[in-house]
Amino acid sequence: MTEQIDLHRRHFLGVAVTTVAAAQFAMTGSANAQSSITKPDAGTIEPQANTSFGPLKQVQAGDLDIGYADVGPGKGSVVILLHGWPYDIHTYVDVAAILASKGFRVVVPYLRGYGTTRFLSNKTPRNGQQAVVAIDVIALMDALQIDKAIVGGCDWGARTANIVAALWPERCKALVSVSGYLIGSQEANKMALPPKAELQWWYQYYFATERGRAGYGKHTRDFAKLIWQLASPQWNFDNATFERSATAFDNPDHVDIVVHNYRWRLGLAEGEPQYDELELRLAKAPVIAVPTITLEGDANGAPHPDPSAYAKMFSGKYEHRLITGGIGHNLPQEAPKAFADAIIQVASLA
Repeated sequence: MTEQIDLHRRHFLGVAVTTVAAAQFAMTGSANAQSSITKPDAGTIEPQANTSFGPLKQVQAGDLDIGYADVGPGKGSVVILLHGWPYDIHTYVDVAAILASKGFRVVVPYLRGYGTTRFLSNKTPRNGQQAVVAIDVIALMDALQIDKAIVGGCDWGARTANIVAALWPERCKALVSVSGYLIGSQEANKMALPPKAELQWWYQYYFATERGRAGYGKHTRDFAKLIWQLASPQWNFDNATFERSATAFDNPDHVDIVVHNYRWRLGLAEGEPQYDELELRLAKAPVIAVPTITLEGDANGAPHPDPSAYAKMFSGKYEHRLITGGIGHNLPQEAPKAFADAIIQVASLA
């Protein structure tokens, strides 16, 4: 969960850090940057029109046996869509249907700690640091023999998509990112924010305690539903919609991955040494050069920076869109046509 940016410091840099990063790289901004306001349009598909991807697939990739949806023509241009916390692949159940109907092959994996994704070894650390989640995506692409894909994401997924685009641009045709630029660092997260801003990240400090770990493990569904309500205050999701995603949190590694992710961000938990070099590169806030469209909902209840704070972090063809109509944090599920339109249009820029 956009971290720099989130009711969950899952948008990791935080407003202040994103602003610093944007200023740092102001000279690299794209001359092609545009901004627009888009009202979600039902088109041929309504939000929550689809409830299932059908049978899922599994593939061994890196440290994981990854569960994923794979829809659309096998020879279509590949789109990889990444979910966040506390969400799952159903964030994209309508988006995938739209894109598949347009000829795209859409791959939607469960992140480590979610759904049917499992570790291949009990000895592998249950690590949730930002670099390793992106490495999982590269490993998935290798396992599926996907050389290059359009990558899109929301929350944790947006950060991960940012990292793939920044560190492996040769594997990323284009990017769609909800809430913009989300790459962060432990050092950046040491920056104290005003009390009101810190209050919004209450759960991050809760997870820093053993009481928080136990509480999240015991009340996972209640916790996730509260976050959904706070982050998307105008989204009137029903219980069936929530439960379709909530089953993904029954993964035996879910609590460990979530807790490690947030503790790592605060510097309270170590990452794995083999990823130190990647984290050093990410801590420098690398500019993203691939064609990019960023999106924001007009009713996002999670803290997020003004788009002007991160526009300069995208040096290629770039456009930002504000999606109106009471759209909250889980934008792809709340406004699937707007998200799918962004994928279709960024594909034309690639």
